[in-house]
Amino acid sequence: MKSRVHIRPPVPADMEAFIGAVKRSKALHKPYIAAPDTEAKYQAYLEKMVAPVYYPFLILHRETGALVGVVNVSNVIRGMFHNGYLGYYAFAGHERQGLMKQGLQAVVKHAFKSMKLHRLEANIQPCNKPSIALAASCGFQKEGFSPRYLKVRGRWRDHERWAIVAS
Repeated sequence: MKSRVHIRPPVPADMEAFIGAVKRSKALHKPYIAAPDTEAKYQAYLEKMVAPVYYPFLILHRETGALVGVVNVSNVIRGMFHNGYLGYYAFAGHERQGLMKQGLQAVVKHAFKSMKLHRLEANIQPCNKPSIALAASCGFQKEGFSPRYLKVRGRWRDHERWAIVAS
């Protein structure tokens, strides 16, 4: 079955559509993430997300071109580790359709094949059942639990560690 999505890095021309999608998705994202929702925050996101440490990807619907979601591969470490950390989120109206799964699978494939990473880790708040289900459906395995692991939206939050390694 051909994927219904494709991935590509974000560019400045995506700003209006991106910010609009974030604003429509506030209820979906809270309390899990604080996505860039202003021009200044979007520009800062683009300035930060630069190789060889950060690799941002937009997931776009193949037929409509609509923004489906985002997957960021960040804090890439080479040397003996070859690891990256994932952050991802869907945009409202595109959740629970299998589109994020196809997008995440495409990013994982790209990370292992093109970027030559060995391992990807996703840290997910335990109450974020849809995100955990997405990681598990893409082959990630739960590795552990980290109390007060990441500061999200101003609060230190517990996270489960989910990871996948290249085969």
